[in-house]
Formats: sequence, C-alpha cells, structure tokens
Amino acid sequence: MTSPIRVETGTDPALAVVTVDHPPLNLYDRELHTALTEVVTQLEAERPRGALFRAEGKVVSGGVNVRDSFLPIAQNGDVEAGTRYFAELVELGERVHRLPFPTVFAAHGLTLTWAFELALACDLIVAAESASFGLIEATVGLTPAMGGTQRLAERCGQGRAKYFVMTAGRFGAAEMERWGAVDRVVPDDELDGSARTLAAELAAGPTVAHAATKEILASLADGGLDTANARTAGIAGKLFATADLRGAMDSFVEKGHGRAVFHGR
Repeated sequence: MTSPIRVETGTDPALAVVTVDHPPLNLYDRELHTALTEVVTQLEAERPRGALFRAEGKVVSGGVNVRDSFLPIAQNGDVEAGTRYFAELVELGERVHRLPFPTVFAAHGLTLTWAFELALACDLIVAAESASFGLIEATVGLTPAMGGTQRLAERCGQGRAKYFVMTAGRFGAAEMERWGAVDRVVPDDELDGSARTLAAELAAGPTVAHAATKEILASLADGGLDTANARTAGIAGKLFATADLRGAMDSFVEKGHGRAVFHGR
C-alpha cells in the first residue's frame, strides 16, 4: 500500500520535503495518522537542516474522516479511548513544534482542522492568496485536538483564537496574515516556489543557531519572559563551540557581512 505521505530530499539533502498525498481531500484518518507519526519519527532521527510540509491536490485538507477517526469512539461514549487519541494528537503536534530545525508549511486551497494545526506547529506558514483556514471541530461537538487552539492564541491572542474556534468559520489568507496567524501570503502560482525557496534558505543557514532561537522561544512559552531570560545565556553560549559560528566569524573578518557558508555544525 502506498503511503499517504512521502518524504523527499530533492537536489538538496539538507532539506526534507514532506508531501501529503491522500486523495481526494487529504482527510485525516488512521492511515494518515500512522504515516504522519512515522514521518515525524524519521525527521527526529535523520535531523535534516530544514523541512517543508506541503500537500498535493486542490486542497491541503478538507478536514477529518469523522467516520474513521471519531465516530466509533463517540458512538460508544468511550471517554478513555477519546482521551488516548487526543493525547496522541497533542503529542504529535508537540513533536513537530519541537523539531530542532526550521520548519515551513505551504498552504493552498482549504486548510482545515488537523492541517491548520500542523501548520501552526511549524515555525513559518506561507499561504497562497486563495487559501482559507478553519478549525471546524465545533460543528461536530469537538474542539481541536493537536494543539491548534493554543498555538493560534500564541500567534494572535486568546480572543481571536476563541472566535476562530467557536464560530468554526473559514478565514482567508489575507485576514490570517493581518491577525499574525500566517507569516506570508503570495500569489497562487508562486506558492510552491516561494515556500521551497524560503525553506531551502533556512536549511542552508546557521541551523544550530536557528535551533537555539526555537529553544529560547519555547522557554518563553513554557515560563514567560523571566524563564526565557534565565535560559538564554546558557542556550546561546553553546553556539560558541560550533564550527558554523567560528567559520562565520572568520568569513566576516576576511570577506565582510553575509558571505558565510553554514554546514549545520
């Protein structure tokens, strides 16, 4: 059986391109859940210098296959099974969020439920002008399961996160950019190229320093400004032992700004 997700390294082995291809609508079901879990495990083990998440088809995802994922649990009123499944989803989102390298998500068409939650777990979201987003779990009496609510609140505030989730509406890319939920909006025909270029640029950069940036921001989310301040010196100080920093300093002295080549070490 063909996996609903493939991982390619393309011409640059430093960048992993993760493509969801589960037609017709890339709905989240047990097969996709298993595949995504396996891909995240692969990324954790192989540790590329960057990853791009994207999807094939007219939409990123039309949402969840309710019959496959939630209906049996709901029909049985099985709180323990529901709690276990949500715990798996939250952990999966957190694992993506904590990957120690830059992650970019490319959104086109509908990007609903799990797909938007996965996007929010990534570092940067690039959206096509025609893309639209929604966490529509309320329409079936649920709330988002992969950490999307809280990550959306981190990006644009609790009020907007409540409005977004409780109304179960669909919101366009331009509005999401104004809110701060989406980082960049590009013309539809430029999405794939723009997202790949951004992800490749990040992967070619000082990825150990990028990992430090992510760790500091995680400290801010964990314990606020005081915690982040307390941990910053220890996190950033380790960069002085990296070959990338030494090479970039030498390059700066010899050639000037912006000419360093980084190797992720």
